[in-house]
Amino acid sequence: MVDIGKELLEIVNKPGRIGILGTSDGRGRPNVAYFGSPRLMENGTLVMGLGGNRSLKNLEQNPRAVFLAIAESPVTFTTPGYRLYLDVKEIQKEGPILDGVRGMIAKHAGDDAAKMIHAAVVFEVSEIRRLLAMQ
Repeated sequence: MVDIGKELLEIVNKPGRIGILGTSDGRGRPNVAYFGSPRLMENGTLVMGLGGNRSLKNLEQNPRAVFLAIAESPVTFTTPGYRLYLDVKEIQKEGPILDGVRGMIAKHAGDDAAKMIHAAVVFEVSEIRRLLAMQ
């Protein structure tokens, strides 16, 4: 289990923050998209709502992903942020996790945005790296 620190929780869960999710399909073809719905838990679980999009299709084929969380903009080489390496634990297309994600999205982005969510994806954070890891 990885250590989820206070700074990381604040950056990922900051209201209005947009992060970037990188996935690839079963053949390794990459995709990247931005999302505002992820919620990081202290236990190393990240939950995200996805529409019927390429990211969801990729995660159904390849359970590994990377989420890039940036603290502020504009982004420079000194901007705080993290790369979270993720493994899918569950993709829920109906049930309480999906209902909770839709409720959160409706509260922050409206009912129309919540209706676009087809699945809640539960990830386990397997590794954390700073945005810029200088050797």
